[in-house]
Amino acid sequence: MKKTILKVLLVLVNLLCFPATYAKIKLPAIVSSNMVLQRNSTVKLWGWANANEEIVIKTSWLNTEIKVKADEGGNWNTDVKTTLSKNPQTITIKSKESNIELDNVVFGEVWLCSGQSNMFQSLKGYPGQPTYGSNREIATSANPDLRLFSVHNKGSKLPLKDVDLYTGWNEANPNIVSDFSAVAYFFGKQLQEILEVPIGLIHTSWGGSVVEAWMSNDAMQDFEDVALEGVDISKKTNHIPTVLFNAMIHPLISYTIKGTLWYQGESNRNEPTDYKKLFPAMVKDWRAKWGIGDFPFYYVQIAPYTYGNNEMFQEVKNTAFLREAQLHCLDAIPNSGIAITMDIGDAKSIHPPNKEEVANRLLYNALNQTYGYSAIDHAGPIFESQETADNGMYLKFKNAENGLYCYGTLKGFEIAGKDKVFYPANAKIIKGKKVFVQSDKVVDPVAVRYAWRNWIVGTLYDTNLLPASSFRTDDWDDATKAE
Repeated sequence: MKKTILKVLLVLVNLLCFPATYAKIKLPAIVSSNMVLQRNSTVKLWGWANANEEIVIKTSWLNTEIKVKADEGGNWNTDVKTTLSKNPQTITIKSKESNIELDNVVFGEVWLCSGQSNMFQSLKGYPGQPTYGSNREIATSANPDLRLFSVHNKGSKLPLKDVDLYTGWNEANPNIVSDFSAVAYFFGKQLQEILEVPIGLIHTSWGGSVVEAWMSNDAMQDFEDVALEGVDISKKTNHIPTVLFNAMIHPLISYTIKGTLWYQGESNRNEPTDYKKLFPAMVKDWRAKWGIGDFPFYYVQIAPYTYGNNEMFQEVKNTAFLREAQLHCLDAIPNSGIAITMDIGDAKSIHPPNKEEVANRLLYNALNQTYGYSAIDHAGPIFESQETADNGMYLKFKNAENGLYCYGTLKGFEIAGKDKVFYPANAKIIKGKKVFVQSDKVVDPVAVRYAWRNWIVGTLYDTNLLPASSFRTDDWDDATKAE
């Protein structure tokens, strides 16, 4: 009996002191069968194995095999060239202990989709809050050339190597798409139909999240020191700086993407000045970490909504200030585009149901700026300059090459003199090119504001029905509105 116990102890000691010579290869969750690899580019395959493990990779599209060796920590990675082939491919990854077969891999366009609840909103919608057209889209969603990957909600104090909770790559089908981001789905579906190539969508968002949660510790250093020791990140996780980046973005940064879609801002609505700095810093940091250049970054301006009070005008809680900050971020973020939603908000819901139109406006940005469809209009009118004349003000706009348009009467304009008191104004489009704004209450006008409220329905468009953002021609911090 004593000899048996001694033998068992010796075996245990040997196991503890001498780890296994070979360990099976482990791949990150996002590298799997059914995945979409960015076409005609250099992509990365990576994973983990035993220290110094020799690994051989064979692909169906390359004539030569790839040999790679894990480092002392067991990490390995290699670059692989992809092609324009539309045929399903296979990848075999072998070592002395492993033989991994990845099949039904396709080359296409890969887009990362992130943000908060309006990006998270699925095709089936939220309880009591629908997504328009969902039943039809779910019923007709089967498409082997549209592939979906979802990262589930998770926070971490430190950057993770792999996502912890996820739904792996799947071809689009009713059971999968009903729970997938509606904005991402509508974008990907239409892009696939237009380009006629496979589309891969990586969805990673969290409702109610602040932009700081999606920023790395490196990016946050310019704004605050993030100290998470002793912090319980299981509470209000989506409001804690860096923790969503660590768990839901960092594990993905080796995966080559074409671009990013972003729909977030409601949770930062009371800090427009900060947001104007934080958001571009986040984008710059993501691009630096991906290391594939200034990839396209298209984002959605938050939609009008009451937020419990629609009478605020100069107060920071007037979300027109946040919409203004988001519009100004266009100048701070290279290779970016914005989808304006002034006309498709919902007074009673922070989650507007018309997600397909949101996706359309993101799509127009991608088609025009990324895929070379120059005939596709992608940008609504943006205020450019003003001129005082005829007891009113003439406003000129960029991005109105074919003119301005409204359904019926222009509404939502206000005008002020040097006293900085804004009065409701009459507005009309002049010869399809300019907007004339006037009020009998303001004899010598100097400034105009448009749609400067939490909740309002936008009325100003270009002739392709892309709406103008709310805007102001002043920069006053002490303006008031007439009683």
